[in-house]
Amino acid sequence: MELKDLIEGFRETATASVADAVDKVTGRKGYLDETIKPRINDKKIVGPAVTVLEGPTDEFIPPQHALDAIDESSPGSVIVISIAGDANVAVWGGLMTAGAVANKHEGAVLDGAVRDITEIRRDYDFPVYARATSPGTTLGRHKTLAANEPVPVGDVIVHPGDIVVGDIDGVVVVPIGKAEEVLEIAREIDVREAEQAKLIMQAGSLREGLAKYGRI
Repeated sequence: MELKDLIEGFRETATASVADAVDKVTGRKGYLDETIKPRINDKKIVGPAVTVLEGPTDEFIPPQHALDAIDESSPGSVIVISIAGDANVAVWGGLMTAGAVANKHEGAVLDGAVRDITEIRRDYDFPVYARATSPGTTLGRHKTLAANEPVPVGDVIVHPGDIVVGDIDGVVVVPIGKAEEVLEIAREIDVREAEQAKLIMQAGSLREGLAKYGRI
């Protein structure tokens, strides 16, 4: 299945079903920590990950790998920035958002904080999923170390090209090598849940729906 078809398929599938399917296919969780949530709007995002790794420094230098990734990545990318869960500094702000919008990216997922929220909401309405909000800069605290390498976001490793699916339920990372299988199972879960919900409403019984489908 081509990437564009995978992306469209995941866009039409419940994020919770995708999380369950990743559990089943890979034997490990693919959803990120619950603190990584939408900070700008409730738009769903689906796209291939472009990864950036940051680490501690006392140098006052710009986040060059992140800036390059924004300008050089394909439209529709999700920029994923790993910073060891430091929620007290912003790894994303208004100017990076302007660059992402100009390059037609899908969204950003941050293991740290975002700032300039009023500006981003007012001028761009660009989806940013972040661990926190903070006015603090990375300058003198963190620098970018690498791009397009596997990076940790909490206890999930994100590889370049993995499909990132996010909405108000949270963010799920789908390994690209398993994406087609995950999508197939997630779609099956969606169908079963719709049938189960219909049965519950018709029977007036949650237990009856659970007895037939064994799912909650």
